[in-house]
Amino acid sequence: MNIRPSAIAIATLLLIGTLHSAVQAQQRDHLTPQEVELIKDTQILDKRIEVFIKAAERRVLVLTGAGIGNANAKQLKKDSEKWGELPTGSPGELISDIARILDEAITNIDDVSARDEKNPLIPKALRRLASVASRIVDEVKPFAAKADTNTFDQLTENAESIAQAASQLPPEVAKKGKGKEEKPKTTN
Repeated sequence: MNIRPSAIAIATLLLIGTLHSAVQAQQRDHLTPQEVELIKDTQILDKRIEVFIKAAERRVLVLTGAGIGNANAKQLKKDSEKWGELPTGSPGELISDIARILDEAITNIDDVSARDEKNPLIPKALRRLASVASRIVDEVKPFAAKADTNTFDQLTENAESIAQAASQLPPEVAKKGKGKEEKPKTTN
């Protein structure tokens, strides 16, 4: 079998091009530059988690198309001033972005916990993230078929991990008035 050198070169270039495309797809930024800046600027844990939540919800908004009509045009314009334009991408890319955002939020909570496990913002941030993560999975589920199975599985695993961690928190103590704590209510 006599293969011409040019055929080998073309095959090599095609292989390199395919690998480069695959690497670029994996290197997609899951946050917009404005979102990255907001995260860098927000150092308090519960506020930072709110930034991650908003970033994930923006992708859900793009994915589902809910609220993008005229009714929310003012809010979208206002948000774009602070958050930048809505993210773009295929349903698979957007679901991957959401999974990576939740993963980054988990990492942030873990980092604070490793330094100061008694930090009172940890339960607050974790409860808030848990309340949103399961809702996001439910909203994204109809689009799972358009994504890589591993991508949706990662999103689901992250949401389950968040819910499990939140379920291990002690009951939330309700506050009454200024700085006075009220005991959890029990029924007889």
